[in-house]
Amino acid sequence: MYQKKIEKEYGCGMEVTVEVMGGKWKACIINHLSEGKRRPSEIKRFVPVASRRSLENQLSELEQHGVIKKIIYPVMPPKVEYELTDLGKSLLPITRAMEIWGSDFKDRFLELKQTDKT
Repeated sequence: MYQKKIEKEYGCGMEVTVEVMGGKWKACIINHLSEGKRRPSEIKRFVPVASRRSLENQLSELEQHGVIKKIIYPVMPPKVEYELTDLGKSLLPITRAMEIWGSDFKDRFLELKQTDKT
């Protein structure tokens, strides 16, 4: 994980939440893993616009924060799966609320984007 030169102080819970879940694809990854163990290629198919490197970085950060667990099977070729930890499962109400809010706001959001272009 990237090490900042100036250590960040976490004055409130929101800062911790944003630190753990902040990232373009982290909430989507958490939501997808709510359905069970997934291989990296399955996660990539779920978020096709994300680069493989970006997904790998965000998976690594989620693992370092204890939100997901990486399972490496001792077979050839190597097999890797990711699953939510209990801590990760505790984030599901947040990601589901984000999904509902986004779905409700999506049409208005797209209208506003079109207005900005004109």
